[in-house]
Formats: sequence, structure tokens, C-alpha cells
Amino acid sequence: MKEDIQKMVAVGLVWGATNALIRRGALAWDNQNSSSPPPPPLQIPSNNFRRKILAALRDWINLLLFWQYSVPFLVNLSASATFFALLGDSPISIAVPVTNATTFAATAAFGVLLGEETQIGLALLGTSFIVFGIWLCVGQ
Repeated sequence: MKEDIQKMVAVGLVWGATNALIRRGALAWDNQNSSSPPPPPLQIPSNNFRRKILAALRDWINLLLFWQYSVPFLVNLSASATFFALLGDSPISIAVPVTNATTFAATAAFGVLLGEETQIGLALLGTSFIVFGIWLCVGQ
């Protein structure tokens, strides 16, 4: 059980770190797109709805090709696969709270490390509640 909890905390840390990096990559992609000229309109002889769907699909593919977004996204997906493997061996009533709580705390911590504006006092208070909650779940 102790080994499983360590894996859950590791998954939460990876999720938290990659959440902050994905957010940063998405903002960088958005800034790059807003400063560059818009792509040429799609030449599709159909209705406006189809054109909007194809434009959204093109934007989504371009976002996935932006390495600052896609690398943390792939690492995040790998942690998700690990989490689902953990669920096979661990009780869900422990795995979900421990992993999600760790993710929340890690996202706040990595956001601060990346220079995001955060209310540190509230983040520390929330993190302390998280640690206490994990202790309640696991300590028994």
C-alpha cells in the first residue's frame, strides 16, 4: 500500500507540473498566433458551420504541433495511463483523493515556480488542508 501511495503522489506531481506547463504552452501558442497574420480563409464551398469546424480542427492540429504544448501534454497523458494502471491495484477511495489532492498542490507550486501570479497565502492554506486530508485518508 505504501508503494502504491508513493506512485499516486508521483502521478499527482507529474500532473501538477504538466498542467502548469500546458497552460504556459497554450498561452505561448496563443501569443504567437495573435502576433502573426491570420491564416488564409478555408476555400470550402459549403455552409458556415462546416467552415468553422474545419478552422477549429486546423487550430487544434497546429496547437498539437507546437512543442511547448504537446510535450507536456504527452507526459500528462502518460501519467494518466499510469494512474489507470494504479486503479487496478489500489482502492479508488484512496487513489482518487490522494492523486487529485497532490495534483492541486503541485499545480499551484509549479505555477509559482513558473512565475504565475498566485495568492501564495491561500495556496499554502489550501495545500495544508490537502496534506491534512491525505493524512486522514492514508494514516488509518
